[in-house]
Amino acid sequence: MTPATTLLPALLGLVTGLSLIIAIGAQNAFVLRLGIEGRTRVILPVVAICALSDAALILAGVLGMGALVNAAPVAMIVVRMVGAAFLIGYGLWAARRAIRPGALLVTGTPAATGLGVAVGTALALTWLNPHVYLDTVLLLGTVAAQQDAAGRWWWVGGAMAGSLLWFAGLGFGARLLRPVFARPQAWRILDGIIAVVMFVLGARLAFGL
Repeated sequence: MTPATTLLPALLGLVTGLSLIIAIGAQNAFVLRLGIEGRTRVILPVVAICALSDAALILAGVLGMGALVNAAPVAMIVVRMVGAAFLIGYGLWAARRAIRPGALLVTGTPAATGLGVAVGTALALTWLNPHVYLDTVLLLGTVAAQQDAAGRWWWVGGAMAGSLLWFAGLGFGARLLRPVFARPQAWRILDGIIAVVMFVLGARLAFGL
């Protein structure tokens, strides 16, 4: 494969992964709080847990959808339509957030969080959140299954890299990121971009492009 044919799937995976991860939620707020505390000993394992958990779930989704395609090719049409509907629905949700933006706030003075508590909380917020499975296993797995065999794993690598970049940036750059994410206008712009990306991906998935 040429650099161009490997770069495009990786970039598509990166953009798709980031579009799903960048949303106001308990997990992101928790990582941001730890980052503000500035304790590397705690931030590092939490970032690793979040990124590696996403990677494992994305891999499970890709392998699961791949097995489904081989076992029942016709079922992929149904899965593709469901995935497209989910993407478009997610885009509508992002558009709604762009119209009525929120802000990722950490109020008060954060108290130091112990390593055990931080790790346990990160695991709970990741693995006990049903939306994580919808986003990674179902949605990303479905989109990845639509990629050609040569570019699929580059796409998967891009999606995994997106998760790692986001959580690392949020945790280790929290002191710089907090003023940005505390502004609703910043989220309005991000959610507007996410909405457009989701609509485009949904259309591509629906029409098999």
